[in-house]
Amino acid sequence: MTTIALLHYSAPPVVGGVESVLAHQARLMAEAGHTVRVIAGRGEAWDDRVELVTLPLIDSRHPEVLAAKAELDVGRAPPGFAALVDGIAAALSPPLADVHLLIAHNVCSLHKNLALTAALHRLRGQAHFPKLILWHHDLAWTTPRYRAELHDGWPWDLLRTDWGARHVVVSEFRRRELAGLLRLPADSIRVVPNGVETDQLLKLDSQTQKLIKAMKLAEAAPLLLLPVRLTPRKNIELALRALAELRQGDAPPERLYPKAALVVTGPEGPHNPANADYRRKLLALRDDLGLKGAAHFVAEHVSDFLPDAVVADFFRLADALLLPSREEGFGIPLIEAAITRLPIFCADIPPLRDLGGDEAVYFSPGAPPARVAALIAGRLRADPVFHFAVRARRQFSWANIYAGHIAPLIERELGI
Repeated sequence: MTTIALLHYSAPPVVGGVESVLAHQARLMAEAGHTVRVIAGRGEAWDDRVELVTLPLIDSRHPEVLAAKAELDVGRAPPGFAALVDGIAAALSPPLADVHLLIAHNVCSLHKNLALTAALHRLRGQAHFPKLILWHHDLAWTTPRYRAELHDGWPWDLLRTDWGARHVVVSEFRRRELAGLLRLPADSIRVVPNGVETDQLLKLDSQTQKLIKAMKLAEAAPLLLLPVRLTPRKNIELALRALAELRQGDAPPERLYPKAALVVTGPEGPHNPANADYRRKLLALRDDLGLKGAAHFVAEHVSDFLPDAVVADFFRLADALLLPSREEGFGIPLIEAAITRLPIFCADIPPLRDLGGDEAVYFSPGAPPARVAALIAGRLRADPVFHFAVRARRQFSWANIYAGHIAPLIERELGI
């Protein structure tokens, strides 16, 4: 079994950007089956699958480290610095003894604990030291605010020396900076961006998270929301046919969205037995249109009404509201969509026109599906917020970053 260690000055629950990244990486590595150990100066265990080893001397705020830094910042290595390096090296050796891959976050690019940097550099030269990845979020030598605290010679030069390890940075900008600093070819430095956990950012209900996985909505673009019961007056068949056109209709390729998806949140209408037959017809139409896996009825996963919190989650997740109703008395979904800043595509009937005014996109309840699809495609294609949202979901979710960047990096470094 592969053991991976992640090293930083501190770990959660200490609040910080690097600490957050470290926590996500540790979780994803553990989920992938690796044995994961975090080595930090401060922190508390936050995940049963991740071992935390605390070594106070590697903390950037340890009194001895702060005292040494005060001297180093003015260009003097204090008398006790060599002993501090020795102590840190001795403390680091046991938790690294069985490690196959060590990922050091920022400790070899910032001067927050140069004794730790020097100790790691010394250990790096020993036999049986694990494979090493230097993960650079920040670079002291390229940051103007740090320039007065850096000086020529050892140990400051360790922060601008190529250690012969794998270098990873978090952006193309950092890659250009590091390549210039270390005089390395830019393509020898890997870029692995930071990510976002959508479930946490949007505070999604656990039931919402299960539905997202069951319906495989993570890659949907756009995700259209139809928050209605399954009754004929809601004209759901038009939504299905418009979705089919949006995915693979006769429009030019640049106007198609092959990953478009639709979620219908409601159950059957409760008062008319004929609604059960309508549901069967909708499911048959979905299959006839080739939309299985793209048009989702929550009623197939949940036997009762969704809680308000879960419906609200879908408003936050969706890219647009699609409401093709033939009849409405009011039209609450328009208000909910407006408050959650969703583009609105709805039937041009008096109650919805009265609510939406000039701010919604309208179509006849009997409109050709291709016409509805064209309205949706045209509006979204001109919306930079939508395009950035799709790109963010695809490129910057932690799951995608791990699968596309981190897992291949681990496999390459360890030859697995």
